[in-house]
Order: sequence, then C-alpha cells, then structure tokens
Amino acid sequence: MQLALDWGLCYPRSMQGSLSLYIHIPFCRHRCSYCDFNTFANLEAYIPAYVDALCEEILAVTSQARALLPARTIYFGGGTPSLLSAASVERILAVCRQLFTVESDPEITLEANPGTVTLEWLRQVRELGVNRMSFGMQSADPVDLCILEREHGVMDVIRAMEWSRKAGFQNLSLDLIYGIPGQSLTSWANSLDFALRLRPEHISLYSLTVEAGTPFAHRIQRGLLQLPEEDLAADMYDYACQRLDDADFIHYEISNWARQDARSDYRCLHNLQYWLMLPYLGFGAGAHGFAAGKRTANVGGVKAYIRRCSGEDQRSFPAGPATASLISIDRWAEMQETMMVGLRLLEHGVSAAKFEQQFAIGLWEVFSEQITRLIQAGLLEWADDDQENLRLSRRGWLLGNRVFREFIGLSKPPAVD
Repeated sequence: MQLALDWGLCYPRSMQGSLSLYIHIPFCRHRCSYCDFNTFANLEAYIPAYVDALCEEILAVTSQARALLPARTIYFGGGTPSLLSAASVERILAVCRQLFTVESDPEITLEANPGTVTLEWLRQVRELGVNRMSFGMQSADPVDLCILEREHGVMDVIRAMEWSRKAGFQNLSLDLIYGIPGQSLTSWANSLDFALRLRPEHISLYSLTVEAGTPFAHRIQRGLLQLPEEDLAADMYDYACQRLDDADFIHYEISNWARQDARSDYRCLHNLQYWLMLPYLGFGAGAHGFAAGKRTANVGGVKAYIRRCSGEDQRSFPAGPATASLISIDRWAEMQETMMVGLRLLEHGVSAAKFEQQFAIGLWEVFSEQITRLIQAGLLEWADDDQENLRLSRRGWLLGNRVFREFIGLSKPPAVD
C-alpha cells in the first residue's frame, strides 16, 4: 500500500479513530526450535473448522458493539497464515468487510513462510485485497536456517519475492534474526546484504531470544548450542542500523525499518496501532486485543477455541466466546503502557502534548523522576528544544528494556489520583 504522508507526522491522520484487526492462524507444518508463539504442528486437518470458528467469533464480538465499527488494517499472523487456502482467506476477509466498516484501501498483511507460497496462490490473495506480505526469511545462511529448524531455503526466499512482485505486490517485508549460535558478524552482514538485494519495502530485525521450555532452550542448557556474546549481538544490531541507514531505510521503531520516498509510507501501519496504544481486536486461538479500555486474551488451544466458538456464550464487547482473560486497564496502567510502547518509536517517541491531552496531566508531573534519571544516564533525550517529544537516545536503542522497566510496575504517584 502507498500513502502520501508527511514523515514528520507520527501517524497518518486518516487512521485516527479506527480499529485494527488481528487474525491469528496457529498452524505450522513444523514448529521451529526457538518458537514460543501459540502455534501447533500437524493440525492442518482442523483448518476448515478453525476458519468456521473464526467467522463465528468475529460475528459474536461485533454483534455486541453498538455500531458498525471502523477498521483500517487487517493482519493475518501466526503460525503460518500462508497455509490457508485462498478460499479461506476470501471467506475471512468477506466476514470482516461485512461486519466492520473497512476503510478504502486498507493495509492487509499476511505473514508467510517463503517455502509455502506459489505464484498462483499469491495472485489469488492479491486479488482478494491482501496488499502486504511479510516473509520470515530469518537468515541467508543455510547453517543458521538449520539451527533454527526453518523448513525453507535461500532459493525459497528468492522465489517468494519474485512471485510476489509478479502477483502485483508493492509492499513486501522481510524478517531476519541475529544472535544465532555460531553466527559471525560477517555472516550476519551477508544475510543483511542478501535481503537488501531483494529490495523489500520493509525489514524487521529481531535478536534471538531463548524462551523457557522450547527445544532451543533445552539444547542451550545441555551445552549443545551456545549463544553469541552480548557484545557481538550488540555489534550486529549496530552494523544493521548503519547498513540500513546507508540503504535509505528509515529506522522508525527499535526493530523495524521502512523505505521512504516523497509519496509513500511503508511503515507497518498495523503495528503502529500497538505502539500508539490505539484499539485493536484479536481473533483466533491465543489472540490478544485492546479495546474499550480492556485487554482480552483468547483460549490458546485449537480444539478448545473451535469448541468455545461453536457455543452460545454471549459476552459484552470487546469479549467474545473464546475470551479466556478480560482485564480492565485503568488510567494509571494506560499511562505506564503508553510510555513503554511509545518509546519504541525512535524518531518521535512520546509526545508530551498528546500525553497531556489524553490523560489531563503533564508527562513531567507523572514521570519526572524516571525521565530525569534516564536522561542523566544517557538513555533518553528530548527530540527538540521545546521538550515536546521524549525519545530513546542512540545508546538507549540497545538498552530499551532497561528504560521500559523504569515505567512499568511503579506505585501510582499522588499526582495521578
């Protein structure tokens, strides 16, 4: 998708007031060794029933709303959404368009494993309105892919990108992972250069995280694999920042880069919804949402999700039949989360004016102690002389989690009462 946009604005004005829809597809042909997401292998036989359940959940949630809700972005995440047939994608999108006021030319993203797509399938989903593909490339090194237990190869990535262009896609994203056991700075640089030669509009880079309970974690514990030193992982991130800057990518979020020109904005608008604390609804097994001041989380299992959605359970919006957790977010919690997610946006960070407009209290009145301490530590800075936008410093990019912890879990200050 292409939008005319002043890059000085943090968010397209056309999206203010609109929801985003997240649709979780938990199926995979093989569960990667490092994966801690709500995904399941060898359950593809349940896809037809799962699509039925998704449609039932969307209907149940929207029926509790008082009006037809506006939606600006739709995001198929997983798992491996590219395991869905084009007919299943068509059915889900038809339900969304029927039950939401989907704005004209919405951003519709579908995540895919490069080895699961064909030219014909890509043409079909493009005709359905999917206009952004996000491919899990992860690495251009076959050894890295083997360690991660990825089922695709380098040629799959090349074909997926070429076929996507032939199918009419003009907005393609690649995900890469750094900090893989045995990975050198040179091999990381080669993977990054390989990705750039494919000319994506967007790139996401993630440091490998060892999640407890995964096969990857067990191998680390047994000494079969060894993660790179933290300094090496930091060097990989620093190298990527410079390399992508040289390639004219805008580093708009800690882990995300997008191409820029005078007419187009290739930032992921769906993810901006999260980082700006704007409302979104999550559908599918294990999906999360945030709307009407409440956070929702669905039951995780595929069979349990299908069973829940086939029942007659009626909930108040934004909850639905599959909701396993519903938490009200009070004003203080929303302030804390606004700081945590807003500071991920590197150019603008958190706007003091918007914070005061939203919460009827100044940013400095609430978090003066934390802001002062983090500025003195060289982790935060004001983006402008009038102290309007608070953002991470260049040093803070690598220590973001340390910064975020300063704003989460605090006792509510008297000024907020």
